[in-house]
Amino acid sequence: MKNLRSQGFAVGVALVMGCIQVACASPADLQFNQVVDDFVFGTLSLAPTTATGMGYHKHYGLVLDDQLEDFSPAGIKASLSLMRDIERRLGALDAKSLNQEQRADIDIMTGAIAAARLDLNGIQSYRHNPAMYVELIGNAMYTPYVLNYAVAEERFKHIISRLKLIPQLIRQAEGNLQDAPEIWNKVAREENGGNVDLIDGVLRINCPAALRSDYDHAAAPALDALRGFNIWLDATLSKKTSDWRLGKQRYAQKFSFVLATGKTPEALLAEAEADLAKTRDEMVQLAAPKTVEQALAEVAIHHATPSTYILAAKQALATATAFVKAKDLVTLPPNANLQVIETPVFMRGIYGGGAFGQAPPLQPKLGAFYWVTPIPDSWPQSRIDSKLREYNESGLQHLTVHEAMPGHYVQAEYANHVQPRSRRLLRSIFGNVPYIEGWAVYTQRLMADEGYLADTPGYRLTLAKQMARMLVNTILDVRLQTLGMTDRQALDLMTKGAYQEIEEATAKLQRAKLTACQLTTYYAGYKGWLAVREHFKATHGDAMTLKQFHEAALREGAVPLPVLDELVN
Repeated sequence: MKNLRSQGFAVGVALVMGCIQVACASPADLQFNQVVDDFVFGTLSLAPTTATGMGYHKHYGLVLDDQLEDFSPAGIKASLSLMRDIERRLGALDAKSLNQEQRADIDIMTGAIAAARLDLNGIQSYRHNPAMYVELIGNAMYTPYVLNYAVAEERFKHIISRLKLIPQLIRQAEGNLQDAPEIWNKVAREENGGNVDLIDGVLRINCPAALRSDYDHAAAPALDALRGFNIWLDATLSKKTSDWRLGKQRYAQKFSFVLATGKTPEALLAEAEADLAKTRDEMVQLAAPKTVEQALAEVAIHHATPSTYILAAKQALATATAFVKAKDLVTLPPNANLQVIETPVFMRGIYGGGAFGQAPPLQPKLGAFYWVTPIPDSWPQSRIDSKLREYNESGLQHLTVHEAMPGHYVQAEYANHVQPRSRRLLRSIFGNVPYIEGWAVYTQRLMADEGYLADTPGYRLTLAKQMARMLVNTILDVRLQTLGMTDRQALDLMTKGAYQEIEEATAKLQRAKLTACQLTTYYAGYKGWLAVREHFKATHGDAMTLKQFHEAALREGAVPLPVLDELVN
């Protein structure tokens, strides 16, 4: 009875305090909160596929799960209009009356608007990148299928509604696309084949019997449109090629918004090249008396088979989870919602190794996914062997630490509990990528430093190889996009400079051509996390524990790292 009374008292106090806080909220706070709400939920209303993934299903009565994005002139105009309205209202706020968290939110909003405007008005991905439409359609179909936010019948009704809109979206895509780099066109066709297989296979097979007729009726024109789009891409758009390189000016603009660190591309490139030389020296020392190539070759022979590859990833996840608990590095999320599944086909053009899909911020108990890209039986044996050597036992462990435990999964679960919910959504939808990717790389170093798999031969050497790969990612991105690096130079840098397998290097080169600025976020973020930790240690002294730092930083959500430094120190 004593515990029950205490709990009841605590709930009563919480309710009273909540009422007091609302009643006493200043006009400036109320004004600020309304701007954040309107930006977040207004953005989601224009991005229904994202809204489903965030767990936001209705907007003023409109069922967003039934909708697709609108890339018509009216749809583009609506996005630009929302940005202008939010900018005007942010400018009218009294900055002196805002607290530190509110100022952090403003930084995120202004950066997101600037980045979106650069893309719509300058880079114009919607006019040059067919893969953007293909991946949007794939996510629009796949997310309601895999996320159990409602019973299957309801979710398939949403899928059917979206199927009916696919022909319209394909018409918009064909009307918008003026030209495309050859590699973007190729990837779009490959991933679009995955969409066709998803709709004609997995979704059709799993559609509830009562909806099968409706599904078939909606799927037929959708499939015709998707197959027709591939024909159009191959026969028409392929004749209008363009360069995938952003060039120095636009790259620098996008770089500043994506990284939000204040550094220039040239400065980060110089740091990465210097650190790569140091990391290569470290690998020589770790490999001695063998050469680095000999030592890595010995590590590489210990790997799964194509048929046991996914199972090996699941086992790696269990091992990493047990270690994090034993070392008490961070309080683990209470939700048992992480699933290890194959990377969706429509995403494999970007994610050749693996990736992570977070649970919806508004429905955090739903599924989170550690995607592992399988090895097709159709591959020649040389490709299969190359990938298995790259993702050997130690390599797969590092992938698992990075993507899942305690990397992206743990970070996303903390982010999914940020309060209030508009801030949670803001820092999820527009989360700082160096914060997100930097944490995942930081945890790889953390786990090794704390003794994870210390008895596994080559694990530390494999970590050094992972660090070299991270550094090469930055070098590749800057040099490919702005300094005319050739494919041959890029492949040589990865295979000879960072000891990567040719299969991994080829996939990374394709990714670099598809995702300007993304590959720089790992290194910039890793350095940022280390800097924040050092400042935290200096501030808190010897009493600081790693767990205290990790939880303080993770509770903020994905803010820019200079902002994180201010918030936790």
